[in-house]
Amino acid sequence: MDSLRGQGGIQMLLTAEQEAGRIVSAARTAKLARMKQAKDEAEKEMEEYRSRLEEEYQTQVSGTDQEAAAKRLDDETDVRITNLKESSSKVSKDIVKMLIKYVTTTAA
Repeated sequence: MDSLRGQGGIQMLLTAEQEAGRIVSAARTAKLARMKQAKDEAEKEMEEYRSRLEEEYQTQVSGTDQEAAAKRLDDETDVRITNLKESSSKVSKDIVKMLIKYVTTTAA
């Protein structure tokens, strides 16, 4: 009788061990699933953050490029105006003399 009781006890222990193995396995599977989900969510958040930063950078760069181009054009325009003023002041005396000569000279 004790041997039957011992057999039953061993069988109960084996069954309990198998059940514990299933519980541990299910817990591992659930843990891996949660970790994968957390990793996926973190990657998604990183990608959103990265794209937002990239968009801000592109906006900043394009604004800076436009500002730099406008400043460069203003500087070039100022230089050209200065050059034209200098050139006209150099030749204006000669032009006035030439006009006076042609206006006062009569054709014979």
